[in-house]
Amino acid sequence: MNKTSSKLINLSTLSFGNANLMKDYFEKEAIYGASNYSPLPVVLEKGEGAYLWDIDGNKYLDMMSAYSAVSHGHSHPQLVQTLYEQAKRLAISSRAFYTEPFAGYLEKLSKVSGFEAILPMNTGAEAVETAIKAARRWGYFTKGIEENKAEIIVADGNFHGRTSTIVGFSSDTEYKKGFGPFGGGFATADYCSNCSCDTSNCIKSIDSIKKLINKNTCAVLVEPIQGEGGIIIPRDGWLKQLRDLCSENNVLMILDEIQSGLGRTGKLFAFQHEDIIPDGLILGKALGGGLIPVSAFLSSREVMDHFDPGSHGSTFGGNPLAAAVASKAIDLLYEDNLINNSHDLGLYFLNELKALDFTFIKEVRGKGLWIGLELSNAPMPAKNICKLLLKEGMLCKETHETVIRFAPPLMIQKSEIDWALEKIKKVFSSL
Repeated sequence: MNKTSSKLINLSTLSFGNANLMKDYFEKEAIYGASNYSPLPVVLEKGEGAYLWDIDGNKYLDMMSAYSAVSHGHSHPQLVQTLYEQAKRLAISSRAFYTEPFAGYLEKLSKVSGFEAILPMNTGAEAVETAIKAARRWGYFTKGIEENKAEIIVADGNFHGRTSTIVGFSSDTEYKKGFGPFGGGFATADYCSNCSCDTSNCIKSIDSIKKLINKNTCAVLVEPIQGEGGIIIPRDGWLKQLRDLCSENNVLMILDEIQSGLGRTGKLFAFQHEDIIPDGLILGKALGGGLIPVSAFLSSREVMDHFDPGSHGSTFGGNPLAAAVASKAIDLLYEDNLINNSHDLGLYFLNELKALDFTFIKEVRGKGLWIGLELSNAPMPAKNICKLLLKEGMLCKETHETVIRFAPPLMIQKSEIDWALEKIKKVFSSL
């Protein structure tokens, strides 16, 4: 049965943009593409700095940053030049050979992060899968867990990607529906702020993890801030307690900082807000400079040395083009003062949003330039509000129906934040 017609967008419902010009794009994607996304009705063709333009020439302030992948701004001239120059020389050869940019990239990422060893991949989900494999091998070969008995503890409300393994331990049924059967080896604990406890001294989530730890536990895998979950921030001290718990029980603490890492929260890594060091770190998104997919799993030699030739790999992982761009992306975090800008403007933006006086705002929470505005009894769903903001020239996205996420490029200016605040006030006042 041909269901194409049911996928086509009703262009008559669009009140912005050139509907006739957009029609071809919408219909071709509906006909030839899978319906695995529900994008806002705009066709983008150009990006520069904190702005994007659609095919009509309309300009938008990007408050989404491709889910934190465009921290440096769109089409950063130095990153584009690095991409161009490296592409002219050598783009890919596979890891069957040594390549010139790769070693320097590994050294640089190791020095800025403090981790001894790095395994490069492409997408964030690939890096999570790598971390899982590394944790299991460490569990078997170092901790002495019986073969095929290793367990990893994850958190309620997690989002680590969309591979079969990863969605198998998701607590969101929509991510899992129709994709089973799934493999085992995972246990789900409470995440701080998801444990239904009202006290700031809550230890329920830590106790939940503690109860699940047993002789077969090789790792605890969590996001230091749950992004897709709605910018859920654990209370102060929670990560430190988790660090201590893992150390006491000879369990690896692995943090997924694909979205939160590389300056997004106002520090290089989100875990630095707690002054701890995890045993493993997963990076992606911004590591590619907003140009290409680049990810990595970082850990100690003790953990990483359990990989041997043939045990894990990727044809494109660590390719010269990715290594050159990622290396430059790391440099620019400091040269462009992106981390400090994230801290300072993030705090300003957060406080201004908290000052908004609308009854349907339940909570505003965030760190750095990563903020979630949660709605309660709003006149319309969060997605519809995002569509209204789109009409005003601002791009943002909802999560879990009730939270609007704001995550602009880290090079955004205060004047642009102020402009966004005026648009938010205008739209909220119209509801």
